[in-house]
Amino acid sequence: MAKGFILCADDFALTDGVSRAILDLLERGKLTATGAMTNRPHWRRLAPELAVFAGEADLGLHLNLTCAAPLSTMPRLAPGGALPKLKEVARAASMSPAARAEIATEIACQLDAFEDALGRRPDFVDGHQHVHVLPGVRRALLDALARRYPAGALYVRDPADRLAAIRARGVAVGKALVIAGLAAGFRSAALKRGLRVNRGFSGVAPFDPQRDFAADLARFLIEPGPRHLVMCHPGFVDDELATLDPVVASRPVEHAAIAAFVSPPGLPLRRFATLED
Repeated sequence: MAKGFILCADDFALTDGVSRAILDLLERGKLTATGAMTNRPHWRRLAPELAVFAGEADLGLHLNLTCAAPLSTMPRLAPGGALPKLKEVARAASMSPAARAEIATEIACQLDAFEDALGRRPDFVDGHQHVHVLPGVRRALLDALARRYPAGALYVRDPADRLAAIRARGVAVGKALVIAGLAAGFRSAALKRGLRVNRGFSGVAPFDPQRDFAADLARFLIEPGPRHLVMCHPGFVDDELATLDPVVASRPVEHAAIAAFVSPPGLPLRRFATLED
């Protein structure tokens, strides 16, 4: 039985506008987690503002291998200094030992940047565009986390869920099934390394600003898992956003819906650790 759910905003530090929207929702008590893109130049400036919420929400690394510039030198994967699109990361990570070595170095750099700015380890790790579950990336990430941190010290996001639950929610079903397929085996690999994992996942959305996101948010809570995690992508639109990410117009729609959101009876917003009680 679900005791509650985590509502996690992705993409902190992507742009100032996205970050301000997330900080606003954290201040309102409407989020219980957010993942930061520590390779973005906004990260170090905004990290102190995020740190204020360390006792109220899970603060994690949103591993980024597909947007803007890496922190490390990546001559195979990012020869021009810009990270490639997801398909190229997947292809290179599966075929090129050199690319996998670069990915491992970049993972370490992004974790270092989180720790340097906040003075502590992340509460969790997930991935921008779910890059962390790709077969050529997951081993490097999970091995790095197992080496760096004590067993059970943090959790990783499993973006898969049961087929019946995905279909019952009826939101971006095809997309959610593709993501679940990519994540096959990720949960067991994480557990073998002593990492904790959510059980139940939703929030896969079509990013259509004309949709009623409040209604979608309610549907994301259909058939929740015992440690259910819902991802979201709120943000205020600024000039930088459209140059970096395809998800633009739906972000303020999500922000407004989350700001007005009231948890249903018996399913409160929770942090991950409280769902394990």
